[in-house]
Amino acid sequence: MPGDDSPVMAVRRLVLKIGSALLVDQATGTLHRTWLDGLAEDIATARRRGQEVAVVTSGAVALGRCLLGLEGRRLKMGEKQAAAAAGQIALVHAYREGLVVHGIPAAQVLLTLDDSENRHRYLNARNTFETLFRLGVVSIINENDTVATQELRFGDNDRLAARVAEMIDADAVVLFSDIDGLYTAGPVPPLMDRAVWRPN
Repeated sequence: MPGDDSPVMAVRRLVLKIGSALLVDQATGTLHRTWLDGLAEDIATARRRGQEVAVVTSGAVALGRCLLGLEGRRLKMGEKQAAAAAGQIALVHAYREGLVVHGIPAAQVLLTLDDSENRHRYLNARNTFETLFRLGVVSIINENDTVATQELRFGDNDRLAARVAEMIDADAVVLFSDIDGLYTAGPVPPLMDRAVWRPN
């Protein structure tokens, strides 16, 4: 998490987006357990400060590939959906194990693009999130890849995190990634400026 002097430390409600590369070893398909346990500790610290935290996580497909023996090749849509289904169980179980050490319950929430665009489903999801916050639960959120198709999907979990943040009225979104920075404009010359945040 950012340092104690970061403005993020003062927000009330926070969405953390976790990239696959931080969670799963791309060579072996195994979970970076130590990293995840450290994240759980950071979440516990945020909670003690009075912050509410929701987590948007990637990694289900990467974990599922290994579990189903699908490493080393491009997956067909059905295989990717199967890998997501198998990997999601392992992923949420790992988050739960990391959080329960700190006395924090976890809940799985799987969303589709339609859930955020259909008003009735949007309100149902928002009400569920509010109830989970009230009960002291950390939501572990991912796209429901088993039913999402190429045409009807968020595309990446950065977009999902932004949509969830809007849905739950979050004060900030923190993107955890192995990427060094973010473009401040489209990656087309001459607009190649990058905003890079580097921890102290």
